[in-house]
Amino acid sequence: MGPGVSGRQIFELLARLPARVWLQIVVGIVGFTVLAVLGFALIAGMAAVALLAVFALKARAWLQGLLGERDRGGPPARRGPKVVDVTYEIVERRDDGRR
Repeated sequence: MGPGVSGRQIFELLARLPARVWLQIVVGIVGFTVLAVLGFALIAGMAAVALLAVFALKARAWLQGLLGERDRGGPPARRGPKVVDVTYEIVERRDDGRR
């Protein structure tokens, strides 16, 4: 196989590890797996709650539109500041760079 470490030597090295190390490895793997599953479930649960909230708000708006006032045919009322007459001046660009 070559001058490197063979698979048999790696296996023999792992076999010499004490039981305490094997137990720590197993507990670490199980703990990592549990945390990964719980983390994924937490993210998926938060996404589901957010999606349900969006659906609830959309359904509420739809029901209010369905059961609320009928459309009177005009544009919706303006809800911003009232716009008044505006004056403006057109400034032409000169070729020589002056304004």
